[in-house]
Amino acid sequence: MEFKLSTKLIKTIIMKYKLIFSALLIFSQLANAQKKPATGAEDRAFWVKTLHRIAYPVIHNLANETLKKNMPLEKAPGYGLNVAKVTYLEALGRTIAGVAPWLALPDDDSTEGKLRKTMRTELLKALANSVNPASPDYISYRSESQPIVDAAYVAHAFLRAPKALWEPLDELTKKRFIEEFKSLRTRSGAYNNWLLFSGLTEGFLLSIGEQYDPARVQFSINKMKEWYVGDSWYSDGEKFSMDYYNSYVIHPMLVDLLKVLVDKKRASQVDYDIALKRMVRYSEYLERIISPEGTYPAYGRSITYRTAAFQALAQTALMEKLPEYVKPSQVRGGLTAVMHKLYDGNQNFDDKGWLVLGFNGHQPEVADTYTSTGSLYMATLGFLTLGLPADNKFWADSPTPWTSLKAWSGETIKKDYKVEY
Repeated sequence: MEFKLSTKLIKTIIMKYKLIFSALLIFSQLANAQKKPATGAEDRAFWVKTLHRIAYPVIHNLANETLKKNMPLEKAPGYGLNVAKVTYLEALGRTIAGVAPWLALPDDDSTEGKLRKTMRTELLKALANSVNPASPDYISYRSESQPIVDAAYVAHAFLRAPKALWEPLDELTKKRFIEEFKSLRTRSGAYNNWLLFSGLTEGFLLSIGEQYDPARVQFSINKMKEWYVGDSWYSDGEKFSMDYYNSYVIHPMLVDLLKVLVDKKRASQVDYDIALKRMVRYSEYLERIISPEGTYPAYGRSITYRTAAFQALAQTALMEKLPEYVKPSQVRGGLTAVMHKLYDGNQNFDDKGWLVLGFNGHQPEVADTYTSTGSLYMATLGFLTLGLPADNKFWADSPTPWTSLKAWSGETIKKDYKVEY
């Protein structure tokens, strides 16, 4: 028997399904609207999990002398360096410069505290292995130009967490690091932000009472002053570049180098205060470029460094120097949204947990000719604010919408305007 539906009945069925679908859609939207935003404790747990996920392969393998054995050597198209001589120091320096403030927190019995203690213990082993010529994971600073860059990130980690990462090292390991740092003086690098790398490494030597090269320090500071173009932006060399190097390198390293010099009475407080004010102003830009959805512009060189784009904002929040109208909890909200976009999935990791070349996914075509696997661990620099304890208002305050989220929702926001310092 043939079964036929009338046109009228078909239309009725379709209409009922449309009504059911619309009801389900409305219910879903209401459920999402009523979903409570994450608490500061939940955000912090996510940050810790994500930072640990990024840093663990580098630190754990180096602690077990298997970094060179296990770390992949993915290179950008047209890569122009000797990858085996530079990528491991990149991975070490960039990873630890970002985890240092977190590892500097005191031990406690929380889940986070135990994880932090384990990572710190492994990192101290890793650091010793990295400068031990008898180790299969010995990392030399004594050839190529690239180590000028990544020695500075190692030094930056020591400056950020001296009691956690430098002072516990045995005397032989300290001596070896000092020798590796001083060996860099046989080479010069690019005439741009690279000057700060030499300056910061020498500044670290000064901070621990070692002989340092004052000319390299002073030259880097003088050139940064000359290359300041206004409203918190520095030119990266004689020509201005629209990219994230003001955050990757310039503001954080200049401020921290000047802090060492002021402490050692080698620079004026005025110079430090101006550099800090400029970084604070620049951090306003970074907070404003986070879209309501948690995305940010993929422009300029080195976008494969991912969350390192927000280092200056994270450091300003860590120092508790945010402008009055930029609430710590809104910075937390904006950065957390970015991190969810980048790290919730597996698109930025390979099947063994190593970062892959790309911006948000495996996109080797956007990597620069100096970028390899080790380069990517700059991403940890966006997590500096984990150095604030869990009861700090950055973590404890209720969620607050960040500037672009408020702006696109029609809420009241502060007018942006240039500065003259």
